[in-house]
Amino acid sequence: MSPIRRFSTVLLAAATLGLPFTPAATAATPGCASSVPFTSGADGYHTFRIPAVVRAGDGALVAFAEGRRDSAGDSGAIQTVSRTSRDGGCTWGPLSVVDSNGDATAGNPTPVLARDGSLVLLTVHNGPVSEKQIMTGQVSDQDSRRVFVLRSRDDGRTWSAARDITADTKLPAWRWYATGPGHATLLQHGPHAGRIVVPANHSSAPPPGSPDAGTEAKYYGGHDLYSDDDGRTWHLGFTDDRTDGVVAANETTATELPDGTLYFSSRNQGSAAEHRVDGYSTDGGETLVRPYRVQPSLSGPKVEGSVLQTTIPWLLVYSGPADPATRKTMQLRLSTDRGRTWRPGPVAAAGPAAYSDLVQAGPGRVGLLYETGTAGPYETIVFRRIPLGSLASGGPGNG
Repeated sequence: MSPIRRFSTVLLAAATLGLPFTPAATAATPGCASSVPFTSGADGYHTFRIPAVVRAGDGALVAFAEGRRDSAGDSGAIQTVSRTSRDGGCTWGPLSVVDSNGDATAGNPTPVLARDGSLVLLTVHNGPVSEKQIMTGQVSDQDSRRVFVLRSRDDGRTWSAARDITADTKLPAWRWYATGPGHATLLQHGPHAGRIVVPANHSSAPPPGSPDAGTEAKYYGGHDLYSDDDGRTWHLGFTDDRTDGVVAANETTATELPDGTLYFSSRNQGSAAEHRVDGYSTDGGETLVRPYRVQPSLSGPKVEGSVLQTTIPWLLVYSGPADPATRKTMQLRLSTDRGRTWRPGPVAAAGPAAYSDLVQAGPGRVGLLYETGTAGPYETIVFRRIPLGSLASGGPGNG
């Protein structure tokens, strides 16, 4: 058995017995193993959901979530909130409201550290309506999904007012719309270095004369946004709008590989829903090398996930529930061939778990922010510090 497989087995056994995630490598890492930045029922919110995390220019970690005021549901009074850690994720400062929309929704936080040192955050608003109403075209333009951008010049302490960029980022035929959720990407390599790339998804209206309502899964599709001026102006990149019923891209995550290629990994609402779908872009997100296709070695339920290129060039990491039937077993999956194949990594939570986001929390550490609980997955949002050496111990190609 390889070191990575042995490490994963030990962690799974520990989690099953209710033991903390404390691999031997943690002993060399000062501070905590985990912390809980968001607890449902606290701070005046019924539920916290939809985690995202970014490392600011001063090294602080800024964790975002949707603060759902009245219920755990996906619509209603929902604010984007944040908390900041200045000790690597062990403790967190007070909760701040970053973006709000009255008694309606301001969510899907998608943050990134821009080239100029600002934090740039995309969010999505809608009125007091449901996803079904939006997808069937029953709502006004004002109540439908709209895209906003905010900026912080002081590492997340304060934020600008949200600015509507819908006209530049959403096609007229699109109904549902979501950025990320989870981190966006600042390109570091190649001719598009400095570009911000935001993975996103949408639903399209049925063609004229179709008996469809628009809520059918086949109308989900993927796209991305990009900005070459630190988030001031925005452009649509690729779109993936097949209606074959097999691939229907939904919530999407992306990361930049060491050669500047973008790797996209998406939740799939199509008939192969037990598997993720993925794709690559070699022109900074403007087009895909090929349309999204099923990734057979990344399985799990219909759920958002996160992907991160680590500071080890050959190590790509994915986080998401691994149970094929339900939102359970938060597990890292590892790729040493640029996302072409994946193998099991350590289990962070054996019980209920759902959405997550990954961040390079420091030179030798990956941070995992994820939804988890005992009776259900939406009780807490936990931040776990994972020594990078524990993931890389098997080396490239071993597994």
